Amino acid sequence: MNLPSSRTIFLIVFLGCTGLMGVALFMEHVMGLEPCNLCILQRVAVIATAFIALIAAIHGPAVTGIKTYASLGMLASATGAGVSGRQLWLQSLPPEQVPACGPSLDYLIDVFPLTEVLSMVLAGDGDCAEVVWSFLGISIPGWTLVGFFGLIAICGFVFLKPKYKD
Repeated sequence: MNLPSSRTIFLIVFLGCTGLMGVALFMEHVMGLEPCNLCILQRVAVIATAFIALIAAIHGPAVTGIKTYASLGMLASATGAGVSGRQLWLQSLPPEQVPACGPSLDYLIDVFPLTEVLSMVLAGDGDCAEVVWSFLGISIPGWTLVGFFGLIAICGFVFLKPKYKD
């Protein structure tokens, strides 16, 4: 069985990330679902993974480069998976334990240093705990987590792939 080249697989990862962002933008601009701060961080992780995969697909590196790009893709996706998991945890809290709603990300960036902004955003707020849409009983961060696991699996496959056609 002929396996696709690493360039092809990285292109597929890029297209998958593009699809995830397309769905996110559709939900925001067509369905009117406003993203919370943790949703925005998940988008950043998807875009970072897409950027890494696109560079890898264009570059077409040798084995060491392939493993480096695959590792970076897994790291970006794992970061996004962690943020998705955090949001799912917030959504599972009883209403009395949900943190109060906080200011927007734009305001936080204008007022606080980046390290504090990340700390506050990762803490989450009431907006992040609200389930505004679900499909098959799974909320948006749940589906995003599934997407991140898929990206991690594909990048892991590229990392471990025993023989390259490149």
